[in-house]
Amino acid sequence: MERRLSEFFTGEIARQAGLISRRGDADPLVTGLEYDSRKAGPGSLFFALPGLHADGHRYIAGAAAKGAAVIVHEADIDEQAPGLVYLQVRNSRFAMSPVSAAFYGFPSRRLIVTGVTGTEGKSTTVYLIFQLLRLLGKKAGFFSTVQYSTGGEVQWNPEHQTTPEATTVQRLLREMADNGCKYAVVEASSHGLSARTNRLGDVEFRAAVCTNVTHEHLEFHGTWEQYRDDKANLFRALDRYAPTKGPAPFGIINADDKSADYFARATRQQTLRFSVRGKDVELSLRAIESDSSGNWYDAFIAPKNDSIDIRDRLPGAFNAGNLFAALLVVRGLTGIPLGKIAPLAIRLRPVRGRMTAVAKGQPFELVVDYAHTPSSFRTIFPPLRERLSQSGGRIISLFGSAGERDTRKRAEQGKIAAEYSDIIVLADEDPRGEQPMDILEEIAQGCEADQSPAVFKREENLFLIPDRPAAIRKALSLAKPGDLVLLLGKGHENSIIYANRTMPYDEIAEAEKALSELGFA
Repeated sequence: MERRLSEFFTGEIARQAGLISRRGDADPLVTGLEYDSRKAGPGSLFFALPGLHADGHRYIAGAAAKGAAVIVHEADIDEQAPGLVYLQVRNSRFAMSPVSAAFYGFPSRRLIVTGVTGTEGKSTTVYLIFQLLRLLGKKAGFFSTVQYSTGGEVQWNPEHQTTPEATTVQRLLREMADNGCKYAVVEASSHGLSARTNRLGDVEFRAAVCTNVTHEHLEFHGTWEQYRDDKANLFRALDRYAPTKGPAPFGIINADDKSADYFARATRQQTLRFSVRGKDVELSLRAIESDSSGNWYDAFIAPKNDSIDIRDRLPGAFNAGNLFAALLVVRGLTGIPLGKIAPLAIRLRPVRGRMTAVAKGQPFELVVDYAHTPSSFRTIFPPLRERLSQSGGRIISLFGSAGERDTRKRAEQGKIAAEYSDIIVLADEDPRGEQPMDILEEIAQGCEADQSPAVFKREENLFLIPDRPAAIRKALSLAKPGDLVLLLGKGHENSIIYANRTMPYDEIAEAEKALSELGFA
C-alpha cells in the first residue's frame, strides 16, 4: 500500500498525533509504516520509539540509510538527512495509532469490531466468537495471542505479544476489510488498551467483552486499580463512535466477577451479563456435566425464562464462561436468537495449547495448558483434583513464572499448586533478564510455605529444573498409570525468552518427543 504523506497526515491527524514541529517540505510517497529500523525500506515512515532496552532514536540514521522517507520522533534531533520529512510529536508511540489508522484508511469503520479483554479466557473467547460467526455464514477475521485470520485460513501468531502494535493492528483490520470481512474480533490486552501504548486507541469497537479481572501485569500498570482502569478503556471506547448502520454498541460482562459493575459504569451503552454461578442474568449456568470429551450445560435465558441445553467438545468446565460470552456477543452482533446459535457449540474447536491432551499410548494423562496466573490456577486445578481423587491418580504439575513481570504472583502460584498437586516440577517459562533459578526459588517458597494437604520437600516431590525440556522428562519419569501430568505456562507459545537468546520451543512437540523417548508411539 502506498500513499502520499499529505493524503493521510492531515491537520486533524497531526493534532491527534500531538505534532510539535515539522521539518522538510517534501510530500513523499509512503510505502509502509515501521518501528523496527531493520525492516525499513524505500519510502518507509519510521517511528522512533523510546524503549526499556533500546531507544529508537538511535536507529533513525539506520532507517534513513535504508530509504525511510519520514521520521516520527519525540526527542530533539540535531542532524537531519536531506530530503526527509521529520515530524516531532509529544509521544511517538501514542502517535502510531492515529497515523496508522489514517494511513490504512480507518479500516475499523468498514468492519463491525468486537474487542475481548480480561485476565483469562481472552484468546479462547475470541476464537469461539470467530468460529460461531463463520458457522453462521458470516465473513469474519480475528487476531489473538495464538492465531489470526484476515478472512482466509487461520494462521499461527508468531509473536508473544497479545495485542500487536498499532501499525500491525490497523494493517490486519485493513486486510480483513479488503478481503470482504464484515466482522473482526480482536484480543484486547491491558497493555494494548493502555494510553501508554495506545495500540487500540483508534479502533472503533462495536462490542466489548470482559471475561474477568484478577491479579496480573502489575509490573506494567503499577497497581491493580490501574490495571482494571486500563481494561475498562475498551468499554469507554463504545461511547466514542456513533455507527450509522448495524447493531448499536453493547458490552458483555461476567456477572460473577467482582468488577462487573465497574465495567458496566464505564460505558453509556447497554451491557449484558453471563454467569456460571447461577446468577439471575441474561445467560446463566444452572447445571454442568463434564468429561474428557467436553461439557453439557443446562443454561437459563432471561428475561424469557427459557432453559436451553448446550453441548460442546471443549476440554475443561471453565470454558462455560468463555462460551456463554461468545454466544451473547454473536446474538448481539447478528440478532439471531440464542436457541439457533447454541446448537453450533458442538462444532467449536478448542485453541491449541488450552487444555490440550497429548496422547501417545502412555498409561497416564498428559495435558498442556497456558495457565500462568494465580487465578487461572484456581480455575483449572480444583476440577482436575476432584476427578483424580476419585480415580486414585496423582497430579504432577510443571510450571514456572515469567521474568521481568509481576513478581508478587510467584509464591502464590506455588501455594496454589501445592494445594492441589502431589508432585511439582518448577521450570523456565520466559526468564528474560532474570536469573532462572532465582525465579524458581521464589515459586518454591510458596510451595513449601503451605504444608497442607501435602508436605513438599526438595528432590522428593518438589524439583527445581530450569531447563524446561529436561524438566518435562523428569515429570514424565515420575508418572504412574492413572496419573495426570500437567504442563502449564507455555501453551501455544513458540519460544522461551532468555537474557541473551530466544530459544525456539513448542511445548506440545516437546512433550510428544519426550513420550517417544520413553517408548510410546
